[in-house]
Amino acid sequence: MPAVTADTLTLPRIGTAVPADTERPVRSITTGPRGYEGEGFPVVRAFAGVSAADLDPFVHMDQMGEVEYEPGEPRGTNWHPHRGFETVTYMIDGRFAHQDSHGGGGLIADGATQWMTAGSGILHIETPPAELVESGGTFHGIQLWVNLPKADKFIDPKYQSIEGTDALLLSSDDGGSLVRIIAGDVDGHHGPGSTHTPITMAHATIEPGARLNLPWNRDFNALVYVLSGRGSVGPLAHPIHQGQLAVLGPGDRITVAADESQDSNRPAMEVLLLGGQPIREPVFQYGPFVMNTKAELLQAMEDFNAGKFGQIPPDALMPHRPLN
Repeated sequence: MPAVTADTLTLPRIGTAVPADTERPVRSITTGPRGYEGEGFPVVRAFAGVSAADLDPFVHMDQMGEVEYEPGEPRGTNWHPHRGFETVTYMIDGRFAHQDSHGGGGLIADGATQWMTAGSGILHIETPPAELVESGGTFHGIQLWVNLPKADKFIDPKYQSIEGTDALLLSSDDGGSLVRIIAGDVDGHHGPGSTHTPITMAHATIEPGARLNLPWNRDFNALVYVLSGRGSVGPLAHPIHQGQLAVLGPGDRITVAADESQDSNRPAMEVLLLGGQPIREPVFQYGPFVMNTKAELLQAMEDFNAGKFGQIPPDALMPHRPLN
């Protein structure tokens, strides 16, 4: 269950389609493989098997969890570098602590988002806070990498903290879906996230049997990722379920519907809606560096090894490990 909920009957409604609107068709549906990240927390590699051209301006996305940890089990990452893009960590439910070498940091909890612009280079860590490691608990979130255009690859690093209560909340026209806008625009309503690359990022809860139809910027690509539950997507109602990503074609609106029957432990269908203005520049990626040329990748590794990404603070956050 997402931490941020609301009574949809009291929220602004998303407008219905007009006759000139066209529905975005489904171009592909892929299933993300499961793996482990950092010190061993479970993830779904949401973008695996999808062409870079279809994802542009997005580079990488992991669904972290959903998992209910026992005491001593929570895991995160250790200190590591980034250059050339933005990392977006959205905690749907649970807590993650963040710190970076440029003074950013804090607790990402219960619907909050941390938006870190790596730009010219940064060191950071994301790890469960000590109290969560000791007690166990729910851990469910998304880490998304948003590319930066060549002109912005070396901008100064920046950190944004977006609390769960900051997200703009909307209701579908029938009241059956709750839409949380984290960044970008939906039907003239703007989310709080400030982005260098124009994108829209929204999280929708669709009740069993409900249908979400919303306008989408024609100049953006459109991706629908199912966080949990099952239903259908697109004008032909292609079946889709947890861990699957739909790439949509051109058009004015996106349609996602939840099946009447959902699993007992997943009372509604949860989807992440993503779109952005394609950058259409060469992408050379090696681990945490996303650049435009191989030479820039080599330079990034040299700069990191030379300490040019900043220093780990003296009071650095470190992964907590139980005494036992």
